[in-house]
Amino acid sequence: MKTKHIFLDMDGTLLNTKGRISADNAQLIRKANIPLTLVSARAPIEMKEAIDALNLDGLQVGFNGGLVYQYKDNQVHVIRELPLEIADTEQLLNYINQYFPHISQSYYTKDQWLTYKMDAGIDYESQLTLQEPTLIGEDLYLKPQKGVFKIMLIVFEPEKMAFLKESLLALDLPNVSIQQSGSYYLEITHREAKKSNGIDFIVDLENLPFESLAAFGDGNNDIPMFERVATPIAMQNAPEEIRVQAKHVTKTNDENGVGHGIHDFLLT
Repeated sequence: MKTKHIFLDMDGTLLNTKGRISADNAQLIRKANIPLTLVSARAPIEMKEAIDALNLDGLQVGFNGGLVYQYKDNQVHVIRELPLEIADTEQLLNYINQYFPHISQSYYTKDQWLTYKMDAGIDYESQLTLQEPTLIGEDLYLKPQKGVFKIMLIVFEPEKMAFLKESLLALDLPNVSIQQSGSYYLEITHREAKKSNGIDFIVDLENLPFESLAAFGDGNNDIPMFERVATPIAMQNAPEEIRVQAKHVTKTNDENGVGHGIHDFLLT
């Protein structure tokens, strides 16, 4: 069956090692003219550059499935949302601020990236995403006025990261997911904020047949996405254990692997 929809991871997949989508990659993807959904841990504001480059007007998945949305007139239009519960948010923020005050900490609402202090971690993320956080007072930071979709902690020392993760998991909050992303990031979201849940929602909403679906990814959190499509495609830069889960392996993210993979495997 002809591919009718593609689900696409961003970091390590669509984006190159500089965190950008190349002009050549964007051109190849647009030329294929297949509806596409970005599926990312990123916030909408961090996905906007790619959405614009690919001329996407359909449903997108942010915050690892915590938000299904569309951009219309440069505004985020929510289709489904799963922010952290207010009580969990405030407990986590106050705990982190009390026991780990020197950790780089910030959080995301639907529209904003917020922190109360600038540090090396915030600077690192700003350079990667080309976004600047909104700086607010500590008291306001600890009592968010809007729903929080992701608390982001950035730690560069492995031992500190391990202790931080262990300490937060010991809080045993049943509706919270605490996951390390890469070497430096600890991301806290709602327990049901999963890429697979976001994909399932779109598949059901748009009545998309399994045989017509494809996906591109490079990491462990992309495996549930692979399981939901007939044609999973891994990046050459993905670890071996990810590549063996895919039907095809395309070029690396620095070689416009997504664009080439679409033309090599989905349009033939």
